[in-house]
Amino acid sequence: MDTGKHSDTQQLVKSAIDGEIIRLEMALEAAHRRLLIFEEKYGVTSEKFMMTLSAEDLEGQDDEYVQWAGEYQLWQRLQEKVNRLQGIEYRDSNILQPT
Repeated sequence: MDTGKHSDTQQLVKSAIDGEIIRLEMALEAAHRRLLIFEEKYGVTSEKFMMTLSAEDLEGQDDEYVQWAGEYQLWQRLQEKVNRLQGIEYRDSNILQPT
């Protein structure tokens, strides 16, 4: 693969990853807004809520607690994905070459 095509391919991959980061960050912000509703209503952070909550606490309990826990888990997964994508380094320009 010549240098120009390789550079174009690398830029295409980087653009796709950057686009995915933007989409994930929008979803992350939406999840954060939903978490704030619970936090303001109950006067406790989501982190504190999750630390004091066990699986048994959710069984047969208020649907809002279940929803809050699910929303927090979604927020964590989204954050992990964003962190992984932002951590990608493009040092090895050969990584995108076909084998």
